[in-house]
Amino acid sequence: MKIIDAHMHFHCGGGFDDTALAAGHVNSPGHLLSEMNRLGICAAVAMGTGRGNPEAEEPGVPDFASGELGDKLYYCAGVNGDESAGAQQPSPTLLEAFERQFRDPHCAGIKIYLGYRKRYAADAYYRPFYELAGRHRLPVVFHTGDTAGGHGLVKYAHPLTIDEVAADFPETRFVMAHFGNPWIVDATEVAAKNDNVFIDLSGLAVGNFEPKWFVTHYHGYVEHLKCWITYLSDYGKFLYGTDWPLTNLEAYGALIRELIPAEHHEEVFFENARRVFSRLRVDK
Repeated sequence: MKIIDAHMHFHCGGGFDDTALAAGHVNSPGHLLSEMNRLGICAAVAMGTGRGNPEAEEPGVPDFASGELGDKLYYCAGVNGDESAGAQQPSPTLLEAFERQFRDPHCAGIKIYLGYRKRYAADAYYRPFYELAGRHRLPVVFHTGDTAGGHGLVKYAHPLTIDEVAADFPETRFVMAHFGNPWIVDATEVAAKNDNVFIDLSGLAVGNFEPKWFVTHYHGYVEHLKCWITYLSDYGKFLYGTDWPLTNLEAYGALIRELIPAEHHEEVFFENARRVFSRLRVDK
């Protein structure tokens, strides 16, 4: 079975080297390409970020947006925001820069880092990006749920905040990254209610772990995830993603196979990402 990893990160240094080592990996394009080939991952979508510069008048893109990974790597252009200047709307310069970025056939969507910026999803600043994504038929991926390292404010990243924008922009596809964890129930309701909202299953476990141990040790957590995945009962809503380099690719794949019934593996691990990220050029 071919796999699409719908949520990765690609950054040189800045702590990502140590993070990758803790997950049993090396933070390099060559190592990642080798692991993708070994595990049958035919394409990946990397989340772009401005690397901590909220005033940048350009989209955030991954460091490894070309080179050894070639046609296997796509990316979401990151919205950095402009909170420090109190901007109410993105500048025309920034919106034009996103338009130019979309000319790259490997630019597959937009990423918004809720929780790391002091804006809710429905903030006026973000709305032009939803319109832009809708016109270009590209999805918008939101960080939802807990934030890394205690940074940010989780109230801005609650999955219920996605409901308003999904209703206001019905022609735009939205993806809630990380299943809104720990607000799994709320994320499930938002996806159930809105036809244009999807869930990626990245970042639900980190590091290098033995999958059977994880399922036993975190039994309540695993059963909670299974419960609400089953409750939604629409496997067309879920996209496989890992959050690499935060987690071991092989172990994480085994964990998600435990959560998803075997008869729906092809949907969750491949088909749904190909449909939501419609720029991906991958064959079955």
